[in-house]
Amino acid sequence: MTIDPHDVLILAPTGRDASVAASILDGHGYSSIICSTLDDALDAIEGCYCFVVSEEALLSEDRTRLAGWIADQPAWSDYTLVLLTWRGTQLDQRLDFLIDNAVTLERPFGPQALGAAVRSAVRARKRQLQVKSFLDERDRADERQKLLIRELHHRVKNTLANVQAVLGATARSAATVQDFHRSFSARIHSLAKTHSFLTDDYWQRASLQEMLKAELSVYDNDAKRVRLSGPDVFLVADQAVPLGMAIHELATNSAKYGSLSAGTGIVDVEWHTDACAEGERLSLWWRESDGPTVMPPSHEGFGTILIERVLKVQLEADVSVDYRSSGLQLTLSLVLMRERLVPSYEGQ
Repeated sequence: MTIDPHDVLILAPTGRDASVAASILDGHGYSSIICSTLDDALDAIEGCYCFVVSEEALLSEDRTRLAGWIADQPAWSDYTLVLLTWRGTQLDQRLDFLIDNAVTLERPFGPQALGAAVRSAVRARKRQLQVKSFLDERDRADERQKLLIRELHHRVKNTLANVQAVLGATARSAATVQDFHRSFSARIHSLAKTHSFLTDDYWQRASLQEMLKAELSVYDNDAKRVRLSGPDVFLVADQAVPLGMAIHELATNSAKYGSLSAGTGIVDVEWHTDACAEGERLSLWWRESDGPTVMPPSHEGFGTILIERVLKVQLEADVSVDYRSSGLQLTLSLVLMRERLVPSYEGQ
């Protein structure tokens, strides 16, 4: 049974009590709904602030469900019932389970007495719901903090592993201490930039376009030599970090030997996403043109290892590098990871 929410629920099937109570409450500004059975009332009770019920209505039905609902209320809840009794009579012992939750109102009742009882019950219920909202928000904040700590631990361990890998690879490829210092510093700076994007989203995701701009804008003073084209794509941390390092290696290589080393050289980066069986697949193309003649590398450096091995293994990406003489071309395809460990704040 689906019932629209109201302020007051009324169950008083004998005589005119229900219609009189509804009329009085309407005059006090409260909406109400009249139910004909206790089961119907219990189906709607969660959506109402107060339950006005006659004693005989409860005595004539099975009260097991009502007793269970009252007993099972959470710690924040203390739902109030306005119990309509007959003047001069004792409360039936079968209703003793309501002692802590019922406010008795003798009949015949006056408008002021009913209005005051309902007003008190509605105010109390609204306060309880405010407490529930506060407790729920606190629980969400606590859970978010736990998840952030877990993600931070994971990210620190991964970062240290990345730094160690960069250190070793740079040391093996550097000819001098000065070369080592320059290359290592640049790679750590690139890693830091990617992490900066991630921390803006609580270590969760980084924008592919912003990562590309951060690495390539320094080589594009006239805004003509680097052309980026693609939709907004966000990478989770475990994909953003290695891909950010790969972008840095491509940009550095282009500035040293490729299109960005010549005044007329151009780098085009295009990407798009398509639906796939695993979710969504990112396809990216890096194309260099109008630069010096390109030759395949004579040895396997850090950039080559990162692009052709790490991306393939760590990201399960399909990577193809073509050292064509007119300019390096790279194609990359990978399935985007979409799960967030830490949920975003509302309104973000």
